[in-house]
Amino acid sequence: MANVLRRYHLGPLIGFLLLFIILSIVSPQFLTFGNLRNVALQMSVNTLLAVGMTFVILTSGIDLSVGSTLALSSAIAAGLMVGHTPIWLAVVIALVVGLLAGLLNGIFIAYARLAPFIVTLGTMTLFRGMTEIYTQGTPIFNIPTGFSWLGTAQLAGIPVPVILTVLILVAAWIILHRSIPGRRIYAVGGNEQVAYLAGVRVKKYLLLVYMVSGVLAAVAGLVLTSRLGSAEPTAGTGYELDAITAVVLGGTSLFGGEGTLVGTLIGAAILGVIDNGLNILNVNSFWQDAVRGAIILLAILLDRKKVTR
Repeated sequence: MANVLRRYHLGPLIGFLLLFIILSIVSPQFLTFGNLRNVALQMSVNTLLAVGMTFVILTSGIDLSVGSTLALSSAIAAGLMVGHTPIWLAVVIALVVGLLAGLLNGIFIAYARLAPFIVTLGTMTLFRGMTEIYTQGTPIFNIPTGFSWLGTAQLAGIPVPVILTVLILVAAWIILHRSIPGRRIYAVGGNEQVAYLAGVRVKKYLLLVYMVSGVLAAVAGLVLTSRLGSAEPTAGTGYELDAITAVVLGGTSLFGGEGTLVGTLIGAAILGVIDNGLNILNVNSFWQDAVRGAIILLAILLDRKKVTR
């Protein structure tokens, strides 16, 4: 029975449906097209980060630097655009910044054999400091209006960030579940030594997953900056915890080798619905933080029970 629940994500899905039903009952405003569209839009940034985090956690790693990578890449893009760099070039440079951030993490973890938690804790602080130096601690405004399309436009009534997130989810799902690199990522997370003896280039795949995480953090930063119309030096603070929570709530094991992107999507949806519901019900922000903290603890507890079962 437990295997069936994990395989078909029934646990997280049942939790999501219960939340959905309860909020629909207590607040008529929740179950409206406009609000549900807003939920999907609000959760797009966290989902993008969580997709990259899924790649990392499947190898039994962790990436605490995604929030800072988001801030650094988006600040550089905004600064370049304000300085009259073509929008497309600024976007490409932001993605390269995210790639290099992930590459740095991967080099220290895969080749220097340092603990992912320590490495990404260090780069989290490093990238945040670089963002503050670049922005001088002040938001970057006056971003070209042409860039706002990415974060605010709609196609057939669906926000562009939601469409982009879905496309990235599908591509990532194909890589993880329908390709040889995906199977090798699972192998590395399941047992790194056995994967190495089986001929898997473990260091290569560890490097790869952190680069994926970095690039998706940059994409999330571009979406967020486009929506807000400015780049904040504090953007992304705490986002790494939301991404990790979404991944673990969706059934991916912190010990690696087990989990799916479908589960991650459900986990991100649970967080998105909770945030939206608490706002609709006008719950005090301090209580919102307490609820989110309890959810993180619950996710870790469930993961621990799953491993020791």
